[in-house]
Amino acid sequence: MELREVMGRRRSIRFLLPHKPVELDKIQRMLEAARIASHWGNVNSLRAVVIERDKAPKDLFEILSNTVGGYQTQLAPVIIVWYIETAATDRVGTRLRELVGVGAIGYGPNKTTAMEQTIIPNMERAGVVLKMPGMGEIDCGQGIAQATLMAFEQGLGTCCLGAFDLDRIRRTLGLPETCRVLLSQTVGYPAEDPRAGGQRPRLPFETLFQLNGYDKPFPRNPQVVEELERDGMLQEPAPLPWREAELEYLRRALDLKGEGLVPSDQR
Repeated sequence: MELREVMGRRRSIRFLLPHKPVELDKIQRMLEAARIASHWGNVNSLRAVVIERDKAPKDLFEILSNTVGGYQTQLAPVIIVWYIETAATDRVGTRLRELVGVGAIGYGPNKTTAMEQTIIPNMERAGVVLKMPGMGEIDCGQGIAQATLMAFEQGLGTCCLGAFDLDRIRRTLGLPETCRVLLSQTVGYPAEDPRAGGQRPRLPFETLFQLNGYDKPFPRNPQVVEELERDGMLQEPAPLPWREAELEYLRRALDLKGEGLVPSDQR
């Protein structure tokens, strides 16, 4: 699938078909994409627990389904709980040596000696700091993004969700204290149109990006915007005229109770 197709369809899909299971092969492809994502020090600290709704304890889904997740976790056939294993940092020396061995970093006849005398000792000394929230989460985000793109390429819909008590989720899943839960990701076949009502509102381009200094907005070329719109990489702004009718149809078809984000039985 070309970038224009992926970007054009890349929307958080919140309405999924609860009766249609997701093949584990498709979930594996998402995890494969996450595994090969770039990660500092080659430590691969991004991990995941895949939960099949029909095979999971009911109380687990109750923990994952809160005012943030709402009906989405009830509909999703699969939920991926992504977490970071901070203990992976302890093997940074070994992982960097692997990169040198395959020619991924370093150059020249003395590259191994230079690595052993500089980068590896510095990384190992910074181990405690590197386990703190920051750079590790950024690289984990790259892996989750690649998994998300893989999901859309396979015709799946996903939405990444936060939670108020991530540590409770960690304890319920039996993860060690060295782990931090990042987010949960619902996965299933879309029940809604892939456009999901159109391009969601975003802050103005010029307020987000700068060129050569904080006080210099990055110049937005209208021709580039027109090109992206023509290629379907930027959609019509939401709401599309039929969106409210679609939402009402989904509410009835999926038997969603209550209003808003949270079903009535969770209020």
